[in-house]
Amino acid sequence: MAEIRIRPAEPSDVSAIHAMVCELALYEREPLASVEAREEDYLRDCFGPARRCEVLIGEVDARVEGFVMFFPDYSTWVGRAGIHVEDLFVREAARGLGLGRRLLAAVAQIALQRGCKRLDLAVLDWNPARKLYERWGFTPLAQWIPYRLAGADIARLAAEAGN
Repeated sequence: MAEIRIRPAEPSDVSAIHAMVCELALYEREPLASVEAREEDYLRDCFGPARRCEVLIGEVDARVEGFVMFFPDYSTWVGRAGIHVEDLFVREAARGLGLGRRLLAAVAQIALQRGCKRLDLAVLDWNPARKLYERWGFTPLAQWIPYRLAGADIARLAAEAGN
């Protein structure tokens, strides 16, 4: 039986994290050019003094085979912090071993320790992992439509702030 270990990421993991983000882009049918992040970005934002997110690493038989990246969010209705899972990825060779579930369970444990009331994630509509998430208790929020503002559109809107 494979030995699975979940641990906090360390700065020495940034190459593996970046490689898995690239693998995730390909899995999500995106060109590698879509991944603008560099290893320095992960060093700054996951391990620097103004940390913006956290990463847990999933190992199978001492090999890095997956990761989960998450950050705090806040619910004005609940009046409590939550955790948003930005990415959960398990390499193909390690799928079916329970690594993804263990990674999410570790985030759920962190959420409880921090008094969080919710754990959110978003999944592409074609991703077969949706069935797993629903089996684990996640509820699809079909009534919510995600929107994104990026690049020049952010600058254009910000210019209207008048400050």
